[in-house]
Amino acid sequence: MESSPSNNFLHRAAEKTGRTVIAGIEEAGTCGVILAQSFYWLFIGPRIRQPVRLNHVITQMVEIGLHAIFIMTIMGATIGVMLAIQGIYALRLFGAESRVVIGIALSTVREFGPLITAIMVAARSGSGLAARIGTMKINEELDALNVMGINPVRFLVVPALLAMVVMVPALTLLSIYVGLYSAGLYVQWELGMSMTAFTKDIINILSLDDLLHGLGKSLIFAVLIAVIGVVNGASVKGGAEGVGKVTTHAVVQSIAAIVITDMVFALVVTRL
Repeated sequence: MESSPSNNFLHRAAEKTGRTVIAGIEEAGTCGVILAQSFYWLFIGPRIRQPVRLNHVITQMVEIGLHAIFIMTIMGATIGVMLAIQGIYALRLFGAESRVVIGIALSTVREFGPLITAIMVAARSGSGLAARIGTMKINEELDALNVMGINPVRFLVVPALLAMVVMVPALTLLSIYVGLYSAGLYVQWELGMSMTAFTKDIINILSLDDLLHGLGKSLIFAVLIAVIGVVNGASVKGGAEGVGKVTTHAVVQSIAAIVITDMVFALVVTRL
């Protein structure tokens, strides 16, 4: 008896879904393995005289952090002004536009500062990491490192991971400061509130927990960006076209992971 077209469609859909789920589980497992190996080389490597090279970490920090200052300054200022514009517009309906500082402060420090910074770093540096490792795999440079007795995780992954962990929170702080300052300038122009009054309100509204909330998320985002970029780069197949695909895949996965993690983090923290 021949199966109906609808049954064939359901069978193909179920098979495709199953393969996608299995591939996702495999990638998650690979991420966990790479992260565990990174911690091993970071803490055990110096004891066996195979430490992570500091100059490699500094090089990655310069690429990830210093070269991104300009774009992060622009993005931080834009987000700050946008929050001020939308906040004043919404609160003016209730005649409470002077309370806009509360929304600006909490939104910038707890949400938009870490989130926008992580997305920008994922698009800029996460994609670059995936492309670099993918190109090295295609050119068999990873195999050459193994032949020379150099572990690729220690040589390539750990420096990038350390640089991400340091520079993403630093860029987040920059984004928060620029965003709040830019929002203050707009509020001063729109509502006539002085920068001194704006700053005092910010200090009274924010607490250390708010800042730690934003920086804690930025640390998690940094690890996600680095590990996802490495896993996608190491899974490249084919030539230049394959590198392009894994680079795009790394950016999409990183941004999706960042947004989902941000939602889960906010849900858990606000329930404690």
